Amino acid sequence: MTDLSLDQFQKLTSTIYRKLGLHFDDKKIYFLKTRVAKRMAALGIDDPQQYVFLINYADREGVEMQQLANLITTNETYMFREYEQLQAFANHCLPEVLAAKHARGDKTLRIWSAGCSSGEEPYTLAMIVQEVFPQVSTWTCEIVATDVDENMLRRTRAALYGERSVKEVPDQLRAKYLVERGEEYVVRQRTAALVEVRHLNLNDRLAMRTMKNFDFVFCRNVLIYFDDISRKAVVDHFHTALNKGGYVFLGHSESAGRITPAFRLKRFENHLVYMKE
Repeated sequence: MTDLSLDQFQKLTSTIYRKLGLHFDDKKIYFLKTRVAKRMAALGIDDPQQYVFLINYADREGVEMQQLANLITTNETYMFREYEQLQAFANHCLPEVLAAKHARGDKTLRIWSAGCSSGEEPYTLAMIVQEVFPQVSTWTCEIVATDVDENMLRRTRAALYGERSVKEVPDQLRAKYLVERGEEYVVRQRTAALVEVRHLNLNDRLAMRTMKNFDFVFCRNVLIYFDDISRKAVVDHFHTALNKGGYVFLGHSESAGRITPAFRLKRFENHLVYMKE
C-alpha cells in the first residue's frame, strides 16, 4: 500500500477538487491510497511525493489526472434505474415537451445524460423515447451521453451489457431493444444510433458552456460527489443548457431546489421534477 501522508492526501484532494470538482474528505484517505498505488505502479513511481508533484506540476495536458479520474469515479448503474422517476418522464414530461414542440413546428429533441457511466441511462432513455414517440425517426433526436471516465465511455460506445445491467428492463422491451449475444446483450442499432457519446468534465466551465439547447438533462446520483459550491456551478450550467420548458432530473437523494431557486418545482404522480420556465 502506498504510504500517502495526510499532507500529500490533502494536496491531492485539493487538486482533484480544482480539476474535477469531486470532494474527498479525510475518511476517503484509504480509498484514494489504493487508487494512487495503482497509478504509481503503472508509472514505476515509488515515492508518493513524486506522484503528487507529477499531478500538480508536470501534468500540463491532464493525461495523468484523466487516468486517476478513471479510477476514482463511481460507476454503479443499470437500465431503468429509479423506475418511478422514468415513469414521470415517459408519462408526463416527454409528452408535454413533444406537444409544445409540435405546436410550434420544432421537430428536434435533445436529451443530455450527464455522468452517464457505462451507458445504461442514455440507452434506457433512447428506449423510452422510441416507445412513447414512435415517430421519433422523422425528427432530429439526439441523446448526448457524457462522462469524465474514458473507460466508461468505451463501454457506452460498445453498448454491450451483462445480465445485471439489464435485469430491470421489462420483458417486452428487452426483446424489442436488446439482442442476446452469448451471455450478454447488445443494444439494437436503431436505438443505439440515438446516443452520441462525448468526454466531458462537469467541472470544466468552458466545456460546459458548449452544452446548449437541451430539452432534458439527466444527472442522477452524480452531484452527491460534489460539494455545495461545485454542485451549484454544475446545476447553474444545466439551467443555462436547457431550453425554456425543459426539465432536469436528479437522483432521489438530490434536490435542485436546495441548490438553486432557478427551477420551478412540479409534481407528477409521486415524483418531483424541476422545470426551466
